Amino acid sequence: MANISGFAVDNRNGNIITSSNREIRILNLKKPITKELLSKPKFDNTTGKINFNRIGLNIDINKEWHQMYREAWRLQRDFFWVSDMSKINWNKVYKRYKKIVDRAGSRSEFSDLVWEMQGELGTSHCYEFGGDYTPGRHYNIGMLGCSFKYNNSSKGYTITSTAKGDVWGSKQSPLYSPGLNIEEGDVLKEINNAKLTNKITPNHLLVNQVNKDIQLTIQKKKSKKITKLTVRTLANESHLHYRDWVEKNRSYVHKKSNNKIGYLHIPDMGADGFAEFHRYFLAEITYDGLIVDVRFNGGGHISQILLSKLAKKRLGFDLTRWMGIEPYPSESPGGPMVAITNEYAGSDGDIFSHSWKMMNLGKLIGRRTWGGVIGIWPRNSLVDGTVTSQPEFSFWFKDVGWKVENYGTDVDIEVHITPKDYRNNIDTQLDKAIEIVKGDLKKKGSVLKPNLTEKPNLKLP
Repeated sequence: MANISGFAVDNRNGNIITSSNREIRILNLKKPITKELLSKPKFDNTTGKINFNRIGLNIDINKEWHQMYREAWRLQRDFFWVSDMSKINWNKVYKRYKKIVDRAGSRSEFSDLVWEMQGELGTSHCYEFGGDYTPGRHYNIGMLGCSFKYNNSSKGYTITSTAKGDVWGSKQSPLYSPGLNIEEGDVLKEINNAKLTNKITPNHLLVNQVNKDIQLTIQKKKSKKITKLTVRTLANESHLHYRDWVEKNRSYVHKKSNNKIGYLHIPDMGADGFAEFHRYFLAEITYDGLIVDVRFNGGGHISQILLSKLAKKRLGFDLTRWMGIEPYPSESPGGPMVAITNEYAGSDGDIFSHSWKMMNLGKLIGRRTWGGVIGIWPRNSLVDGTVTSQPEFSFWFKDVGWKVENYGTDVDIEVHITPKDYRNNIDTQLDKAIEIVKGDLKKKGSVLKPNLTEKPNLKLP
């Protein structure tokens, strides 16, 4: 027998139990075991195969929920970051909500119950998710990476904008694929030969068309020529719009500052944020000043790495004849900086924003942050697959102590973006950041290159 991962011999009855490829067999050693026997698909005494699909479990949902409730409560008791449970009478909380378990009429109501019980701790990152939910039907829409508006005269949808993204592979809009030459202003008339109307939108015809080749009927804006083109849809286009947003901000800052100020955005403090930071950092510190944008930062755990790089003070330069000029310390910003944050920056985004102020790296502009700095390590699941998180890693700052939790960090200069500004594509926070860096450059200047007006005197005194 091949691929055996385990076995046990029943000496009394002369049987052997084997485990192979998630298959259990009970075979009689007194009878010959042949390849022909092992290849039979039947579940009977001759093949020894055990049919586990015959097992039926009768679960008492109410008792299961009681056990899960107790387990969720106990996990908080044993792993919450401080043993006194922030002065909350945790036994009293257990009794209060236990009475309601019998009244839960659905799995979602039980989830609400656990959230309310854990919410008594008044602490961030205290979650409950997953569990034994009936899988729903997902009608995902294939994405084209563009915006469109119905054009009554053309009887189709005019492509008003196309998300560029990164122009390689699946990181760009399908409409940018080589050879298509689809432009903004072109009209989308059909999808897979089905006509579009003011009531039948492109999204109607793109349901269940994720990552599939589809045919578009396009009317060119200039020649009115009709062409049929094949594109491959995307499952998600948020990364395209994110890249366009960052590049738009970057170009705006460069232009508005006459190429004196650099810009970078950090979306989170995880792998994506680490990659985004290093994608732009070395290029943007070649400018006189720098704007570091942590708005909408989703948190993580790498803020200290990024802060250590941004905190480097440029002290001088290493000069060579053939290999150029290297700042010292290497990869150090050469001029004034500001950071922009908002109410959607949280967790390690809170920590980054507050540390930025404490380290005096520059002004912090925008809105007060989210206010959740007690971190988690989700690793314990309940019996039906539910995962609950226990706030385990609290954070204390020497200036405000524990007060960033449930409050956030205040900015140095508060700037709101009104709905009217947002509608008109006016980023008042970014404009304020540019203004501050410009002012600092006039006062302090920057250190972008050494002063080489005088030849160095290397003679001994």
